Amino acid sequence: MKRSDYLICYDISNPKRLRKIAKLLEQECIRIQYSIFLAKKATKEEIYAIADKLTELIDPDEDDVRIYKIKDHGIYMGVAYDLKEIFLIR
Repeated sequence: MKRSDYLICYDISNPKRLRKIAKLLEQECIRIQYSIFLAKKATKEEIYAIADKLTELIDPDEDDVRIYKIKDHGIYMGVAYDLKEIFLIR
């Protein structure tokens, strides 16, 4: 099972949702900055599980959550997952 590092970034408009999302990500990931978290050595399935939990908490019309796969010691922007679109792909 291949593991990779991912950055999870968010912009949440509602303070109550923001607290819930931050709490969830603090349990699953490492906080890098206020709204940026690192999922270290996660499988694709683990990232999908985090995305599922986040999707239940966000308002897709007001919030923005993105997941970036870190590749070769840097961020490969072509593999970003926008939670508004992620479940249309699967």
